[in-house]
Amino acid sequence: MATLSLLLVNLIYGASHVLAKGVMPTYLSPTVFIVLRILGATFLFWLLAFVSRPQKIKTKDLFTFLACGFFGIAVNQLLFFHGLNLSSPMNAGIIMALNPIMVAILSFFLIREALSLRQWVGIGIGAFGAIALTAFGSSYQFSVEKGDLFLLGNSLSYAFYLILVKPLMKKYDPITVITWVFTFGSVFILLFPPVWEVLPATSFQGIPPSVWYKIIFVIVGVTFLTYLLTVVGLKYVSATIASVFIYFQPIFVMVFTFVFFTLGWSEDYSASIHVRKILLMAIVMVGVFLTSKPMSKRK
Repeated sequence: MATLSLLLVNLIYGASHVLAKGVMPTYLSPTVFIVLRILGATFLFWLLAFVSRPQKIKTKDLFTFLACGFFGIAVNQLLFFHGLNLSSPMNAGIIMALNPIMVAILSFFLIREALSLRQWVGIGIGAFGAIALTAFGSSYQFSVEKGDLFLLGNSLSYAFYLILVKPLMKKYDPITVITWVFTFGSVFILLFPPVWEVLPATSFQGIPPSVWYKIIFVIVGVTFLTYLLTVVGLKYVSATIASVFIYFQPIFVMVFTFVFFTLGWSEDYSASIHVRKILLMAIVMVGVFLTSKPMSKRK
């Protein structure tokens, strides 16, 4: 269940890299796109919550929910979208590959979650494969820019979120957790001053239907479903193992690029897929397997 949920998360993210292009900054600024994502997903979570009857959260857990909304929603989304807008795809892919390492280190110091040597090796192998796939799939040269610092902050913020939300999964069901996390995240987003400067200046009437389809896909698929499936996965595995599945994203991006070209939805990039990249995909899979394989229990 956990493996399938986390694979689906990164499958959706991989599809979004191909399908959701062209929205920013032509039609929406990063800030406005974030507001639509978060408020739209929050509305969907509350619809789901009313059907499933969420649990009442305890007062002592309120601060943790607030912190999850701050790091996992507000800071995470603001830094990611503004960073992606200022950075290159190659830099973004390399920086995101650092997330599992950040989660592993923070988990050790904050909650004393130790990893085995095999899992550290798996994280290293997966990171090497993901970074190499990103580098070979991009014509950009790596250089540190302002956007890269935003993406680094985004990766660190999401690492904090994964660690903070994990204990909540032991007390509450996934729908309760993610509904309140997004509710508090929405409040933090609306308290962000630039929102009230750029939102009134946005011309929603000028957005064509094809772009609205992409926006809806990002709200429903890339936000609502991915966050829901992530907390479902976290109910069964550690934050570190959950984060390692991010290494599958470069693989899914290439797969969807080929599939969407076949369907006539994108340009032809199939010439960029060769034996070296297939070998790197295999390396990524080995890294994820080593990290996520359960430890044998000693009597």
